[in-house]
Amino acid sequence: MNSATKAALVAAVLASGLAACSSGGLSASSDGVYAPGVDTRKQAVDGVEVGHRLIAAGEFELAIKAFTRAALENGMDAEVLSGLGTANLGLGRLGQAENLLRRAVAEPDAWPEIYNNLGVVLMERGKTAEAEQIFRKAYALDDGESTLIRDNLRLALAKSENSVTVEPENNNYKLVRRGSSDYLIRPAS
Repeated sequence: MNSATKAALVAAVLASGLAACSSGGLSASSDGVYAPGVDTRKQAVDGVEVGHRLIAAGEFELAIKAFTRAALENGMDAEVLSGLGTANLGLGRLGQAENLLRRAVAEPDAWPEIYNNLGVVLMERGKTAEAEQIFRKAYALDDGESTLIRDNLRLALAKSENSVTVEPENNNYKLVRRGSSDYLIRPAS
């Protein structure tokens, strides 16, 4: 077989292989293989809602981006600051989470769960006495209705009472997510 015949044979095989492909391109798929397009006629979902959904899914980096977009649209209110702080807490960025949650509790529309999340960060950073005070404030603002805040306050009180006898290596806690932006501190097992 000469090179011209080989080239013709390869071209024929390729042409028959390509003929089996769909002639309509990417948009002609009727079996739903490709992602749907964007419907620009509908209202976009609120960035804060998207951020909370992403936190629930454990996608903290994407949640930060969603809350940042929400901040551009709505401004830096307590909910956006709390969401950013919670996402940073989920990533283990305790310093950033503390700064953002402190800014969130300084807002006039801060609610008890934000104080609770700040208390969780403070417990993680070893600031037990301050965390206890923050949990007390959260408990007072909530009128003692939240078992989550009550449990976190109990844990902080127990830790501060036993701080003389507890060794520094016993500071292993696990954050358990409950609700949209609530965390519960549990001893790691």
